[in-house]
Amino acid sequence: MSGGVENAEEAKAAKRRGSAKHRGSAKRGRADLAVTAAQAAAFRLARHRLTGNAESADSVADVVRASAGIQAQVQSSAEMAIWTRRRITTREDVRRALWETRDLVKTSAMRNTLHVIPARDFAVYIAAMRPSSMAMLARWHARIGATPQQVQALVETIVDSVADGPRTQQELIARAKKRSGVAIRKWLDHAWSGVRPAVIEGAIVYGPPRGPAATFVRADAWLGPQRAPSLEAARTELLRRFLAAFGPATAHDFSKWSGLSMRDARAAVDAARGELLQVSVDGAPGLIRSADARALKASELDPDAVRLLGPFDSFLLAHATKEHLVAARDYKRVYRPQGWISAVVLRGGRIIGVWTARATARTIAIEVELFGRANAAVRRAIARDVEEMSAFLEAATMARFV
Repeated sequence: MSGGVENAEEAKAAKRRGSAKHRGSAKRGRADLAVTAAQAAAFRLARHRLTGNAESADSVADVVRASAGIQAQVQSSAEMAIWTRRRITTREDVRRALWETRDLVKTSAMRNTLHVIPARDFAVYIAAMRPSSMAMLARWHARIGATPQQVQALVETIVDSVADGPRTQQELIARAKKRSGVAIRKWLDHAWSGVRPAVIEGAIVYGPPRGPAATFVRADAWLGPQRAPSLEAARTELLRRFLAAFGPATAHDFSKWSGLSMRDARAAVDAARGELLQVSVDGAPGLIRSADARALKASELDPDAVRLLGPFDSFLLAHATKEHLVAARDYKRVYRPQGWISAVVLRGGRIIGVWTARATARTIAIEVELFGRANAAVRRAIARDVEEMSAFLEAATMARFV
């Protein structure tokens, strides 16, 4: 099937690797594989292209795919996240992949949050997330007396409105109000994203910006036809993508990352059980794809490797608990109120500080606030990573420790 579900041969191979012994031990909770937290950290860093010099030969879309999507409610942060994983990338490369070659697409995905995903995977992400996301919207609509039929009529109006080209949200809402009942008009007056039902349905996606305003286009016209997978197939594939990027992880982690209920997350795990292994990470349980067991076991962490991640980086958003990333005393300096995620400094896969960018007349100062003392070698590594940002930010950059 087109649209991104892994090919049949790979799926069959994964199932063969998930032998009866593995399936039995997974159900009983006995670990098939024991690894250290350092190995798990090294595996995740490598999957996100956050090791070495990140001069990946992969395309922009390949890098996004390997990270199971890039969170994109702030476009500049999404662009930086891709550059962090592929240092030869420019902002123009990302925008070209979104608006010209259309290898990437911007839409609502996990947690009902904007993401950049590979265009060829669009049908998988939409099919996996649509029921739970629409159910959440339905609860909001019910409070104002809007019926499902009215919401569907709204979606159809929005789709009709982009038939002749991109439209801004303001333009779409103005047209929708003319055809909607009182309840929908009331919701459109106050909703922060009145076109969200049509986005969640997969009927429209984000199009090229018009100045500071986002536009929307018809998904089928913009991306071409994609065969929709079944709900079970889509969620199983979403789980595969998640574990390939963030494993070892639990069903609870998958639920938190995706926004699916625990019931739905467990169902996806059960559907994929034959291709999964139970892993013990320093005694803590987790799951990994059988196909990734050898890479996980062979992973070696460089405890001194430094990498700066921008705000809202997807690497920080996968697991329900964050002890493997940041000390409890520093948690709120990274995961801040109103869902704000700080830009951070990683050393050996753990967060040792946060940073902000301050533009001056001639340079961009990257102000680094470390959580504890750092030796001269760590500071030099941070300064080198900051210096590399200059090409991406198109301005001279300098590290300033505060």
